[in-house]
Amino acid sequence: MPLAKQDVQEKLTVSGPVSGTDSVDVVSNIHAEITAMNVKEGDTVTKGQVLAVVDSTDLEREVQIAQNAYDLAVANKQEKDKEAALGYEKAVQDFQKASLDHSRNSQLFATGDISQMELETSANALNDARRQMEGYTVENGRGVADSSYAIQIQNAAFDLEKKKEELDNTQIKSTIDGTVVRVNSKVGQFADKVEDDKPILSIENLEQLELEIKVSEFSIGKVKVGQMAVITADILDGETAEGEVIKISPTGEEKGGGSTERVIPTTIRVDGGSSKLIAGITAKAELLIREAKDVFVVPTSALFDDGEVTYIAIVQDMKVKRIPVTMGVDGDVVVEVIPTDGTVLEEGMQVITNPGPHLADGAAVLITQ
Repeated sequence: MPLAKQDVQEKLTVSGPVSGTDSVDVVSNIHAEITAMNVKEGDTVTKGQVLAVVDSTDLEREVQIAQNAYDLAVANKQEKDKEAALGYEKAVQDFQKASLDHSRNSQLFATGDISQMELETSANALNDARRQMEGYTVENGRGVADSSYAIQIQNAAFDLEKKKEELDNTQIKSTIDGTVVRVNSKVGQFADKVEDDKPILSIENLEQLELEIKVSEFSIGKVKVGQMAVITADILDGETAEGEVIKISPTGEEKGGGSTERVIPTTIRVDGGSSKLIAGITAKAELLIREAKDVFVVPTSALFDDGEVTYIAIVQDMKVKRIPVTMGVDGDVVVEVIPTDGTVLEEGMQVITNPGPHLADGAAVLITQ
């Protein structure tokens, strides 16, 4: 065939599943019956929307019990604070009186008006009054209940908050904007006992889709974040969608099937909201690796090698001429060729399309049509 120039593109094509960019499985740990299911598969929901309601009778009772326990703990501390305030006030007064009595007795003892035993008695009374006063917990000069009563309030508050949170969770709400893609339970079933341990509901954000592909370790070096992709799928009925590589995993994983090859998970974001693509199907992504404009190309079948050097063979003056080449952009069907021995390629040169290493330089050939 005559050698000619053309544009050539090197592409990588990989298939993978389409999914939403954000998804959540809705579950519950409340052992109570579902009393209302407010959505069905295909419904669009917003963050915070009530999806289902669980029977709250038992939890309402538990909240009231926890509230009573909290109120009792607060009342106990208030009562103990009052007792401590009065007790501390009296203990201070007793200490002050004992201090004055001992001071007066010390003077009397010095003048010989009282005995040593009487002085020691007043000293002991002073020490007892001091210990009584120092036994109180004091804040801002006021006696208060010891810390155990505050801890009781904290524990009761924690239990009350937990029960209120559980009661609030009887209204099962969506945590994302999205579409209900699966409903695995129904009214009358226990919220925490869905068949096969499935979630009650599954929600996906289908406004923005992603394509998850696994690129061979031998090709991943050609893929970059920001690279554009053309996406095809049976559901598109001949149309295409555009995408962009947004994430390449930093680690590879086994390809499976007994292969030792590793693959690297790669994410492509599907552009635009008008695509007919839907989550849960398989699509094909075609990545443009590199391209060359107006270069000499030959069919891949025109390449051969002797184990060390790659050649193309042309017919010149009815004889074979081998030209050593390197391959540029590989377009699968055709490949860019670049001579390595200084040969200048020219359009119209007769390239042998299916040569073999048996074709030696200078061998006579006959061109047939």
